[in-house]
This record gives sequence, structure tokens and C-alpha cells, in this order.
Amino acid sequence: MDNSIVLFLLRAIHIVGGVLWVGGVVIVAFFLLPVAAAFVLSFTDFDLYALADPRNLRFVGLENYARLLGDPAFWRACANTLYFVAIGAPLSVGVSLGAALLLCARSARARAFFRTVYFVPVVTTLVAVAVVWRFLYHPRLGLANQALAWLGIAPLDWLGDPVLAMPALILLAVWKNFGFNMVIFVAGLQGIPERLYEAARLDGATRLQQLRHVTLPMLLPTSTFVVLMTLIGHFQLFAEPYVMTQGGPGDSTRSIVLLLYEQAFRWWNLGQAAAISVLLFGVVLAATLLARAGRGREVPA
Repeated sequence: MDNSIVLFLLRAIHIVGGVLWVGGVVIVAFFLLPVAAAFVLSFTDFDLYALADPRNLRFVGLENYARLLGDPAFWRACANTLYFVAIGAPLSVGVSLGAALLLCARSARARAFFRTVYFVPVVTTLVAVAVVWRFLYHPRLGLANQALAWLGIAPLDWLGDPVLAMPALILLAVWKNFGFNMVIFVAGLQGIPERLYEAARLDGATRLQQLRHVTLPMLLPTSTFVVLMTLIGHFQLFAEPYVMTQGGPGDSTRSIVLLLYEQAFRWWNLGQAAAISVLLFGVVLAATLLARAGRGREVPA
């Protein structure tokens, strides 16, 4: 073998090995170590005093978990988060799929323009979005109540009513995030062979039948990915209630992650916050495994 080829192969192996080594270091430093640290801290009473002097750190075993399981605020945060996931995730996926189908329709015009418009909320900072949506939800001046008044409905206190606050946040989250899933669905739709639709049309299938028997089965791998990412993102609900309602009114929008943030950075109960993070990790992992197990058989491309 030519020496130049040998040198090239050795150099390539050296470069690949270096990249893999750096990648392993990054994974360990930014994923495995923080997860392990959070798991260990969840068995301690790590707080502001221990942060100032590690000698104040004490091992408390399962006390943090027992305290959480007996705390009504924790269960209320879990219920709020599940409510947000149960309503917001299907709504977000449905709106994303509907927008993608409209953009990929044969009669669609200006696709690039509408794709950009629908994606703009995704890249817009939540603080700027919150300013706009708080004005939309304003009890007296908001456009939402003006639209209701035009329909003859009395104005609503969207963010001040414990019953309406979470649905208001769900609408905001769906509007803010559906564009990301829409782009993924568009890519999946563009990957479906046109010959399948031609064969379905030759067999006399209507558009609804094509959607049911061609589009949705072929989108199953894409849909699985979108559902998983949406579930994970919705379980991590934090920014919307933190910016819009601060968990109120009456804890009606306090999520698990917001409770974690308050325990860690408002009350400095870092050990209990670590326990919350471990429980949340377990819930997200379980939901992910259930979603993957229930996806059924994938249709080969």
C-alpha cells in the first residue's frame, strides 16, 4: 500500500478519534455529571448555608422525596403540568399537522411566505411575545375581549381568573411553538412518494381517504418524533407561567419546573429542587417510553 494512503488513513483515524474523545468529554461534562450531581444532591439538605460552607451539608436520605410527596403545592404543580400537557400537546400537534397539510396542498400559493410567517413566533423571544399577549388578554383594552364584546359576550379576566389562566397560557404556547413542528411535518410530507397518491386516485380514493390511508401512515415516524418532542417540551413548562402569571392566580398556573425554580432560587432549598428534577426526569422518561411503545408498527418508506 502506498505510504501516502497509509498516512492519510492514520491521519483520518486520529481526527475521528479526537472528535469522538471531545464528544465524549462534552457528554460527560454537560449531561452525565449534572444528572449525577442532581441525583446525589436530592439526598441532601443542600441549601444556602451549605453553598457558603460545604461542612453544613447533611445527608438526609429520602426526606426530600417524602416532603415533596406530602406537599399539596407539589401535587398542584403536577396537576397543572398534566393539564397543560393533556390539552396543549395534542392541540399543538394537531395545529402543526393542519398547517403543514395546507402548505403542502396542490392549490397552496406563496408557500415560502406562509412557512416563514408561521415560523416567526418560534424564533421570537418569549419576553417580547409576552408583552403582546398580555395586552391581548387585558381585561378592558385587550383585543380578545373586544372580539368577545363584538359577539355580545361579557369581557373575561383571562390571566386573573384561575379557571381561564391555564387555557390562556395553552393558547400562547400553541401559537408560539406550532411552527417548529409544522416545519418537521412539511419535511415528512415532502418525503411521501407521489406514486402512492397517484395509485390511490386511480383506485377512486377521495382526499379524506388519501389522508387516512396514505398520508397519516406514511407520517407515522415523523409523527412519533413530533409527539415525543412536544411531550418533553410541555412537561418542561416554565417560561410561559413565569413571564405571564408568575404561577398565579392562586397557584393555578404553577408548573413543576416553576416550582423547582422557586425552591432553588427563591427559597434556596437546592436539595428539594434536585429531588423535583429527579422526579420530573422520571416522569418524562416514562412518558417517552410509553409513547414509543404505543406508536405501533412503522410503515416502511
